[in-house]
This record gives sequence, C-alpha cells and structure tokens, in this order.
Amino acid sequence: MSLLAQQLNDTAAAGSYSLQCGADELRNAAGEAGFALFDTDLKGIKGKQNLLDALARAAGFPPGFGANWDALADALCDLSWHGTTNGYVLLLRNASDTLGLSANDREIAQDIFADTTLYWRQRGKPFWIFFC
Repeated sequence: MSLLAQQLNDTAAAGSYSLQCGADELRNAAGEAGFALFDTDLKGIKGKQNLLDALARAAGFPPGFGANWDALADALCDLSWHGTTNGYVLLLRNASDTLGLSANDREIAQDIFADTTLYWRQRGKPFWIFFC
C-alpha cells in the first residue's frame, strides 16, 4: 500500500488540508485505500446555491437533497448510499480562498466541513477534505 493510502487511513489526522500532491495521486491512493472520493470542480463557482449544487453532483446526493446548509450537513453525515467504504475524500479542485461565498456563508461551510470530519472520526472512519 502506498504511503499516501496509509496516511488516508489515519482517522485522527483526517481534516481539511491543502493538497500537497497531484489530484491523480490522491485519486489512486483513495482507490487503493478503499475510500469513496467525491471530486468537485469549483472553478467559477459563485454563491451558496452553486456550491451546494456542485457538491451534490460530485457526491451523488440522493434526489431529495434539500440544497441548503442543513441538508448539506445531513447528506455529508449520511453517505449510506455509497455502500461500504473505509473512508471518504472530498476533493475541492480550483477552490478559491473564499469558496466563491460571502464571509458568512464561507464560515458556515467551513463549520459544516469541520463537523463532518468530527462526526466520521467519532465513528472510526476518516473523512478528508482537500483543497487544490
């Protein structure tokens, strides 16, 4: 198993990070580790609704996704439709520092990401978020 795949299995270290390798290397390591990878291209994304739509498409949220912050939090903490997996990786490609959001919305999104990581850590499953 590659070093990166081994590192992805470290539940205690899972969190939000700037990607320090290529996206293809991350994809390969996630596959090797048995993780679901949600690849989201945020290029040109502006506004809450566009961000939520991009995340829903990337993660394949169920048809009833409510497209609001509460629904995002719920969907990221219930990924049962992806079947059995060793962990999760959310890759946010072309992410600006603001994620294309207002300061208030960016803070909410960051809180949801942090809460999601903690939720999965408490269940013994790593959830990584990488920005590149």
